[in-house]
Amino acid sequence: MTSESLQPASGPARRTVIAAAGAAGIAVALTACGSEDASSDSAGAAGTVLAKTSDIPEGGGKIFKDQGVVVTQPAAGTFKAFSSKCTHQGCAVTGITNGVITCPCHHSEFSIADGSVKKSPATQPLAAADITVDGDSIKLA
Repeated sequence: MTSESLQPASGPARRTVIAAAGAAGIAVALTACGSEDASSDSAGAAGTVLAKTSDIPEGGGKIFKDQGVVVTQPAAGTFKAFSSKCTHQGCAVTGITNGVITCPCHHSEFSIADGSVKKSPATQPLAAADITVDGDSIKLA
């Protein structure tokens, strides 16, 4: 017989392992939160060409889902842009008919001219988005 102990070699305590795993999880979460860039904003990347002016019907508009924006033409040659996120519960608007932008979730309606509420349950207007019209191109500002 040898004088060596027959007990297993000691390793890290259970609490140490759990604490380390928790710290690693927090680090991953914080890294993920901090890795966003401007292209992931709800209004899209600045300078992005959204459409030609001829793509936006007078008295109507077009929804750009990927950029999170609605572009309207309430009067000939006048272009407006708004967030496509409904101010009631954050659903994406899906329609533009008869001068109003509509939300499918609870049927709120917003003006194509200024984003104001035309029909509740929303109580706040759609947030304005910055666009520029350069020749016949409409771009996010």
